[in-house]
Parts: sequence; C-alpha cells; structure tokens
Amino acid sequence: MHIAVFGANGPTGRLLTGQALAAGHHVTAVTRHPDAFPLHHDCLQVVGADVLDPAAVDAVVADKDAVLSTLGVPAGKEPIFTYSRGTANIAAAMSRHGVRRIVAVSSSGVEPHPYSDGGFLFNRLLLPYVTRVVGKTMYDDMRRMESLLRAGDLDWTVVRPSGLFELPAVTEYTLVEGFADGRFTARADLAAGMLELLDSGGHVRNTVSLITTADNPTLLQWMRDSQR
Repeated sequence: MHIAVFGANGPTGRLLTGQALAAGHHVTAVTRHPDAFPLHHDCLQVVGADVLDPAAVDAVVADKDAVLSTLGVPAGKEPIFTYSRGTANIAAAMSRHGVRRIVAVSSSGVEPHPYSDGGFLFNRLLLPYVTRVVGKTMYDDMRRMESLLRAGDLDWTVVRPSGLFELPAVTEYTLVEGFADGRFTARADLAAGMLELLDSGGHVRNTVSLITTADNPTLLQWMRDSQR
C-alpha cells in the first residue's frame, strides 16, 4: 500500500513510518524539515511540505492509497489551527484524488474523563488544568479537526491516545471505540494501532481510544519524562 504520513518527523510519526516500512508499505513521509528526517529505506520518499499549503498537500496525496496523520504542535496560549486547517487541506486533496482512507491522531484530552486509577491529584487537579488551561487551544483545534472529518464523506478513523510516553518496542495495547480507562499510551503502541486500523479497515467513521496496558510509567515518571 502507498501511504502518506503527515507529521512524519514527530516522535510518533517517525515510529509510524518505520513500522509501516517494516510491514512492507511504500511510505511518503511529509515534513517541513526533510533534511532532518532520520530514516532511509528503498520504499521511503521524504517530501518537504507544509500541511497548511494546499498545493503541496495535493501533490503528496495525488497517488496514494491512504493517509495517516500524526500532526502535532506544542500546547500554548495562542490560538492553534494546524490540526483543523491541515486536515481540511488533506481531506480536500483526498476528495479530489479519490483517496478514501485516513487515520488521524487526536487526544483523549478532547473529551476528558476521570480514570479509575487516577486518584484525586490526577482526576481533580492535573487533568482539568491540562485540558482547560495549558492545552485549551490545542484541544479546541483537535475538536475542530474531528468535527471536520465527521462532516465529510471519507473513510476516517480518529484515534485518541492518552498521555504519550516512550517504550522501546510495541507492547500489549487496548483499542476500543469510545473511552478507554487508561492514562497512558506508548508511542510505539499508537503507531502499531494506527497500522492495525489501516490494515484491518476497522472502525471506519468512528472515534477510538488506544491505551497501553503494560509497562506504564508512574505519574511522576510521566511528568518528568514529558519535560525532556
């Protein structure tokens, strides 16, 4: 399968690209900084393009079978539009070229729930602070992105991971429609879950949650590592 990966130079995008190549796919890795992309493979094409540039996006999507989006921008107080506008450009290009399948990463912070293992500190203090203050503009734009996909006619799946962390390899993970009661998602598992969705064709026009069920960090470990 010929796949375009947007956000390919981010930490999840690199893992996704590597896993897709290992699975035998042909991958076009889309990044604004192609010279900094670390992977090399006979079935890999690295393209320098900005997802906010409709013409550049159109050229990437034109001959692909599917699109995987791991777009990501840092949280901040300023308005964020990368997710919604970038995905709008991708969706428009897909419609023009007859490409149907897209799997896009969002976040559990779009629709926060208390977690059974979260405790008072996480559920009552940290989670509201992250979703309503620190990440408000980011999650607002993710909601716009999700709404845009729902309103269109593509074969989309939105994947909502929880707090992202690093593991050296894919582990056990849970992928379910709706809410999953888990606070953490390994990036390697997120990448593997996206490829599972692509290969199986499951959960079309649905939102799914993906959580890691083994080797999770403690809250303090996660907070420490997320600052690196």
